[in-house]
Amino acid sequence: MSFTRAIATVGGFTLLSRIAGFARDIVLSAVLGSGAVADAFFVAFKLPNFFRRLFAEGAFSAAFVPLFARELQAGGRAEALAFARQAQAALLLVLVPFTALLIFAMPWVMALLAPGMRDDAPTFALAVDFGRIAFPYLLFISLASLYGGVLNSIDRFAHVAATPILLNLALIGAVLGLTPLLPNSGYAASIGVAIAGVLQWLWLLAACARDGVGMKLVRPRWTERVGRLVKLATPVAIGGGVQQIGVMLDVVWASLLPVGTISALYYADRIAQLPLGVVGIAIGTALLPLLARELRAGHAASAMTHQNRAIEYGLLFSLPAALALGLLAEPIIRILFEHGRFGPADTARAAGALAAYAVGLPAFVLVKALTPGFFAREDTRSPLYIAVAAIAVNVALNVFFLYATTLAEVGIALASSLSGWLNAALLAAVLLRRRQWIGDTRLVSRGLRILAATLAMGVVLWAMLAWLEPSLARSGVLGTAVLLGLCMAGGGAYAVVGALLGVVRLSELRGILRRPPGVRPTDVRSGDPDERP
Repeated sequence: MSFTRAIATVGGFTLLSRIAGFARDIVLSAVLGSGAVADAFFVAFKLPNFFRRLFAEGAFSAAFVPLFARELQAGGRAEALAFARQAQAALLLVLVPFTALLIFAMPWVMALLAPGMRDDAPTFALAVDFGRIAFPYLLFISLASLYGGVLNSIDRFAHVAATPILLNLALIGAVLGLTPLLPNSGYAASIGVAIAGVLQWLWLLAACARDGVGMKLVRPRWTERVGRLVKLATPVAIGGGVQQIGVMLDVVWASLLPVGTISALYYADRIAQLPLGVVGIAIGTALLPLLARELRAGHAASAMTHQNRAIEYGLLFSLPAALALGLLAEPIIRILFEHGRFGPADTARAAGALAAYAVGLPAFVLVKALTPGFFAREDTRSPLYIAVAAIAVNVALNVFFLYATTLAEVGIALASSLSGWLNAALLAAVLLRRRQWIGDTRLVSRGLRILAATLAMGVVLWAMLAWLEPSLARSGVLGTAVLLGLCMAGGGAYAVVGALLGVVRLSELRGILRRPPGVRPTDVRSGDPDERP
């Protein structure tokens, strides 16, 4: 599968997932609102997601995919699959007792995560209950992430990219179906999270079996390959832990602010995550296994080209998305979430945070495009040091914004955006210094043209927003139609100017739909992997 087509596949299914996620958040905002129950649930939901990004999508995935690609290249599918099953056994050996321990220690964990909640005993008790119900999600989603690494490495992207849709559907079903039967909607949402973990695990377990890489259980053993995995994963775990500590510190800061701040940041982040998920995660998912295979095969020039295209595609979508979200933050939040228990004051707070998150959106996408350049070379230490520096700046900025200004939740979001830009800049600087990434002529030329097309789109949106602002002042059918019209007009302006400037050519779009000739990574010899050490 071509790199561009892989990005399109992952991005397309991720877009469907984000649309389902919007439906989920509309339901949550209407049923949970942004009060104490919502704050308690969102804190509880962040906890398994924190460790998911640390264990599964962070350290484990970054270390596992290059090693799996090495085994696939050198020994074929049998060796690679044997290694994957050994990795699964090692992951279970850590996650099962860890999950049990965190469920038992949930009151102490919540006291660290949201110290401001301890002053409100009922809300704190809800957060502990919700956390205990939702936390088993970590175990199942971590296994699902491992299976996703296996499938992505053999060019099976669709099932993995579609997996998050199950989380959204499970949450919607649980909130709507179980809320009348339970004390409040937070319990229903927490049960939905746990159910979603099981569904996602089963979905990818079946996909692996269908594609000939069944992930059956084996006895945990310490082997050279497992040792190498642990050695590579440890720095990423520390770095990922530092990054996630930065994310969780946002909850700590928000818990010290008035009730509803945590929810405002959550809803704003959900909107900002749409382009990041569709573009950034798609690029990172497709790029890491490709770079690992090419570098392992000695094709450094091809790897460099794909690194440049990843950055180009990231800018192509993230720059206009960031400007559009900044300009349309308030009407977007109002139209999507101002229903039921979510009122105008909640809209104003979430919109300010969304505009601040939009500042860092291109940086977050660039980080997704740059970090595979390290991980594919089995360098997991450099991103760790860079992450530590970025998070230190994030903490300093949060302290400044919260105690020297009146920015509140906007300051928390802005600190994340500015530290994201520092992270991206340092990653690029290190790769440039090592000459492991050099921007080619096409990247520089198209980057400037993308910027010009983005500015043209911004002018169109600004003019139309001033004209149509009265129609966007309320939610409902009219406001929704006007917002969609604005988005289409902005997208149309960007596409027209981009076409005139040669940002994207028709021949390249046709290339997305073509599969290049040659041997696929899956066309390797197979055998009985369980006979391997």
